[in-house]
Amino acid sequence: MKEIKLEEYKVTSPIDIKNQKTLCDLDASEDIIENELEETREKLGKLQDTLYAHGKYAVLVCLQGMDTAGKDSLIREVFKDFNARGVVVHSFKVPTDLEKKHDYLWRHYIALPARGKFGVFNRTHYENVLVTRVHPNYILGENLPDVKSVADIDEAFWNKRFQQINDFEKTISENGTIIFKFFLSLSKDEQKNRQLRRLNKPNKNWKFSPGDLDERELWDDYMRCYQDAINRTSKPHAPWYIIPSDDKPSARYIVAKILLEELQKYTDIKEPELDPKIKAQIDDYRKRLEND
Repeated sequence: MKEIKLEEYKVTSPIDIKNQKTLCDLDASEDIIENELEETREKLGKLQDTLYAHGKYAVLVCLQGMDTAGKDSLIREVFKDFNARGVVVHSFKVPTDLEKKHDYLWRHYIALPARGKFGVFNRTHYENVLVTRVHPNYILGENLPDVKSVADIDEAFWNKRFQQINDFEKTISENGTIIFKFFLSLSKDEQKNRQLRRLNKPNKNWKFSPGDLDERELWDDYMRCYQDAINRTSKPHAPWYIIPSDDKPSARYIVAKILLEELQKYTDIKEPELDPKIKAQIDDYRKRLEND
């Protein structure tokens, strides 16, 4: 099986999104890839237990991608072996009336994982520079003081918003949150195939929305916005990884492998030492239980 090299997926310099792979050949069968994923996620689960006991870091996993890119199934398969108390998934939909009464980052702040836990954002704060940039009229719903019409949403507006997002990520990183941002790179042809499967399989029909086709027509606009967002916000403390996602098993394994290898670099994440006074009495405690 082909070795996974993290630097092949990590964004460390400006990218042209048209040149990014959507399919990765790992030179292995699907069964082998799934076995490797199983082993990797078991190690991730154990690492999460240690992270929870250590209690000084949180991990934020951000997933972005076009419709049908495989975010839901990736979450299910990568985090399957986690203790339920150790991972919280948030799927961000259209902002509610309450959320619109706050700044656009508010709902993401309150969903951040506590120290010792993983938080997974299925769609993220980047929707505020992606879907809103493709549909700037959505910004009007935020009722911002300086935005009276779409004409007010100029380049300076987006520059400010990107700076706010970078500041947000820097702040949480400096306070103990380890950030991973994954863009699931899907080809337009594969999206077509997956949308057709949703229509052709009755048990998948519920996933389809006519609006998905309208958004598909804006594919090039979205790609330009993704490219700009990734180039402006991939930082050492909050890097983007571009994951070829036409093949779901490969994408899941690559994401799991990146998480494991990067988190293993944090050698200070260890289980806390037992209080010396308690440790000295372990044999006595054991005898008390055995004689109970």
